[in-house]
Amino acid sequence: MDLKGRDFLKLLDFTQEEIAYLVDLAAELKDKKKKGIPVDNLRGKNVALIFEKTSTRTRCAFEVAAHDLGMGTTYLDPAGSQIGKKESIADTARVLAGMFEGIEYRGFGQDIVEELAEHSKVPVWNGLTNEFHPTQMLADLLTIREHFGRLQGIRLTYMGDARYNMGNSLMVTCAKMGMHFTACTTAKYFPDSELVEKCREIAAKSGGSITLTEDVDAGTKNTDVIYTDVWVSMGEPDEVWAERIRDLTPYQVNRKVMENAGEQAIFMHCLPAFHDLKTKIGAQMGERFGITEMEVTDEVFESEQSLVFEEAENRMHTIKAVMYATLC
Repeated sequence: MDLKGRDFLKLLDFTQEEIAYLVDLAAELKDKKKKGIPVDNLRGKNVALIFEKTSTRTRCAFEVAAHDLGMGTTYLDPAGSQIGKKESIADTARVLAGMFEGIEYRGFGQDIVEELAEHSKVPVWNGLTNEFHPTQMLADLLTIREHFGRLQGIRLTYMGDARYNMGNSLMVTCAKMGMHFTACTTAKYFPDSELVEKCREIAAKSGGSITLTEDVDAGTKNTDVIYTDVWVSMGEPDEVWAERIRDLTPYQVNRKVMENAGEQAIFMHCLPAFHDLKTKIGAQMGERFGITEMEVTDEVFESEQSLVFEEAENRMHTIKAVMYATLC
């Protein structure tokens, strides 16, 4: 399958076969790395990493993956890039495309990464926007397939705020891959209705399904994957904390939820997770609201059903697959 020169902006742009190919390629590259077999076909090439929103996993995954492939990286943090400030998005794309073989963007609106891609002559990869998180989706698919041996027919329930990148992306991914997606949350946090309908059309052809429910028992019964994310995203004002904690506490992933899902169920989270008070923000929220855990309990996070760290490692292998496929 030839994906050379393609941008990687959202999974809506890719077929089921193309997504499966990237997961297969990631598995192959992971196996070779574990066996110490180098895959450095891209020596002499360089990629730019634009991070308007910082991230431990995404930066490390892109840098290690690029270095494994033989490439150099230039990291541009919020202070190191003039994108949209002193230099337009279009001009930034044309400048960087003259110096680099690929451009990663992690930041705000999907329109920004789309505009970068429109004006770039080299592949642009979406490391996260407000609307979509496609590299995380490939890591999740690889993790699920490693555990269950398949993707078709897998039942995934997302609990929490499903209006933004994770809820959107998981819904799209399940629809594309013939999986059954459930958003289990209060109705005000359901995904955009237009995207829901588009995903239902896709799922009707793939054998998947899309369900929206406020009922925790029904939404998590006998599901294969319980997935959640932080309740407040980067860049959101502090005043939303109280509202989110009030609205979403009934949708916390805890022992009761996992027992309802069943022994076969796994727990996934794109990280970071507020499962204890060992972080600065976690401690602040604990003092402010009198809580010790938020979207997931520490008991579940540290349980044998939790695959969050395998999932985190797979960010690197799947990002490597995206860069390899679009540059080779």
